[in-house]
Amino acid sequence: MVVAGAGIGGLTTALALAERGIPVRVVETAAAIRPLGVGINLLPHSVKILADLGLLEALEASAIPTAQLVYFNKFGQRIWAEPRGRAAGYPVPQLSIHRGVLQMALFDAVQARLGPGSVATGKTLVGFDDQGDRVTIRVADRATGAESAVEGTALIAADGIHSAVRKTLYPDDGPPRFSGRMLWRAVTETDPFLGGQTMIMAGHQDQKFVCYPIAREAFERGRSLTNWIAERAIDGEAPAPQDWNRAVPQATFDHFFETWNFNWLDVPKVVAGASAVYEFPMSDRDPLPRWSFGRVTLLGDAAHPMYPIGSNGASQAILDAAALADSLAGERAAIDALARYDEARREATAAIVLANRRNGPEQVMQIAEERAPHGFGSIDDVISEAELVEIAARYKRTAGFAHEQVAKK
Repeated sequence: MVVAGAGIGGLTTALALAERGIPVRVVETAAAIRPLGVGINLLPHSVKILADLGLLEALEASAIPTAQLVYFNKFGQRIWAEPRGRAAGYPVPQLSIHRGVLQMALFDAVQARLGPGSVATGKTLVGFDDQGDRVTIRVADRATGAESAVEGTALIAADGIHSAVRKTLYPDDGPPRFSGRMLWRAVTETDPFLGGQTMIMAGHQDQKFVCYPIAREAFERGRSLTNWIAERAIDGEAPAPQDWNRAVPQATFDHFFETWNFNWLDVPKVVAGASAVYEFPMSDRDPLPRWSFGRVTLLGDAAHPMYPIGSNGASQAILDAAALADSLAGERAAIDALARYDEARREATAAIVLANRRNGPEQVMQIAEERAPHGFGSIDDVISEAELVEIAARYKRTAGFAHEQVAKK
């Protein structure tokens, strides 16, 4: 097997395949695997898969086990809170962690288990040829431009939202679909807030602030390494792809949040404390009618890029990896295995893409904004407890991490 892309989805796929005794190689465009990015949140169903791969102890040594998720309006008034991870009765935690820490843990595990040559970096995929019994993947060396070929029984494209393989399979797919909302993301060391293990979301669909602690080391010395995302609806088109995830000054957006100083969190201070802020247009793509074509398939953001709502991006890529490895282990023919994986995962992830376009579980903030734009005395006068519970439960079922669903994995 050949995996294109050494991100979270690609590396988890390599580990899952190796765990089942299936030979695999990874090719990656980046010249080196480095701990880049900001924070992410891993839901219990994906953490259970990582635990089965023997990674939980290492991840827990670095991550924060998220104990609760709390939604607030733009004035910092609490709308809804629910326990998460082990605090909610799951057998494994929900983990908040730096993306780079997670990626390096996966990379180190791949190197240790598959060998130091198992991930070929600095190799850009330029084409592939499905010959019926094998796939030949053509790659170009980033440094020299020289092309070479890698063969495998299948090509698993985990090459992200701008996937070259997806573009080959769907040449008319076009660019990612911009939501009209911009994200500004960063990490700031702050005082702990709400117990030090809480993820918060405040605002509504046109302006929102999300933050959560991501580092056990900071927690143990009484501080919080806080991952945060400021979001705002903007006019105009999304920036060109080469400008995605670019560094921008806080002055680009901080004035939108200058009054968001709650008695439990000073948002302007959090924003001002970041050493670097990265701008990213919130985008996805329409669900596809098919991922697998013969011996070629898509995985993770290449297959189902989705809005970063409900903490599902990395988690769903990890679920893809496990489903694909199970299919390949259970089918003698790779073509049949890829088709089975497609059937198992495509509709499930399409439902999440569409649910996230409707704000997923974060719709509770939009409901509060629409019904009580000037704030409220009691949330019970705005949204009933039953309505809040049903919104949360419905999204868990859609995303596959209701208690009974995790228990089956």
